[in-house]
Amino acid sequence: MKKVLITGVTGSGGSYLAEHLVGEGLEVHGISRLHSTSHCKNLKKIENKVTTHHVDLCDFGSLFRCLSKVKPDYIFHIASKANVRDSFENPTTIVNNNINITLNLLETVRILKEKENYNPRIQICSTSEVYGQVDPENIPIKETCPLNPASPYAVSKLSQDKLSQVYYWSYDLDIIRTRMFAYFNARRGDLFSTSFARQIIDIKRGDKNILKHGNLSSERVLIDVRDAVSAYWTAMKKCKSGEAYNIGGENSTSVSDILDILIKKSGIEIKCEQDPLLIRPKDITLQIPDSSKFKDETGWSPKYSLDESLDFFLEEVELFYE
Repeated sequence: MKKVLITGVTGSGGSYLAEHLVGEGLEVHGISRLHSTSHCKNLKKIENKVTTHHVDLCDFGSLFRCLSKVKPDYIFHIASKANVRDSFENPTTIVNNNINITLNLLETVRILKEKENYNPRIQICSTSEVYGQVDPENIPIKETCPLNPASPYAVSKLSQDKLSQVYYWSYDLDIIRTRMFAYFNARRGDLFSTSFARQIIDIKRGDKNILKHGNLSSERVLIDVRDAVSAYWTAMKKCKSGEAYNIGGENSTSVSDILDILIKKSGIEIKCEQDPLLIRPKDITLQIPDSSKFKDETGWSPKYSLDESLDFFLEEVELFYE
């Protein structure tokens, strides 16, 4: 049985990925912070099927001991401080954390490869945020599009991307880079779709009267979280070492349209208003991917329709939002 390790396994994306990999019959290990409050909640569907290692990724020695012991065949590096808005308020914390944990991971594998000929396949799970605000002539966004990150968080993710590229070139580590575009994630409250769904629940409960939102004009291509994690595993199995791949859907939707659909599905009338605090200092309005490179090399394509994705998403929000 192949062994996988997920950094950030108790996080929103890492926990969904763990569920998928358990379903694929893999031996799943994960790294989690010692005092992670999301552990029990996000992994409750599979908590007895994942081996969790409490490791501070900023502590090189702790990480080295963990990898030396587990020796996974595959490593998904998905851990990061991932709140874009928070990165404008706490840029030093976000950037230092996301770069240091990646450097520690790459250095650990480099040393183990040198000493023990251990060279697992590593996937650096990056984000479309590395492209920043793209000129309309570069839409849809290819992997060759200029990288112009528009937030401290995006800068940190681009640094992860480039560090891993250097370790592939310089030390012959087996690394692929995926740049995931937007997907519905019920376990991550800072995303606009999750915020909308949670506020609708609050309004239904009588806990609030008005739904607050930020910029509604942005265009996104959203896919189901189940399609996203399936793509991660497909990439690990089929993509070429040293390459970067965009992963995303095909049909763009405005944030406004998503809000309208969620309100319609709620079955109640809801008053909405813009909250200036929810507007990013530098917003990204066009995030439309060209995923043809990934699809052509792997045969992957999204399985779920927008309506199916929203229904599953709302079920998950109800389950995980207290």
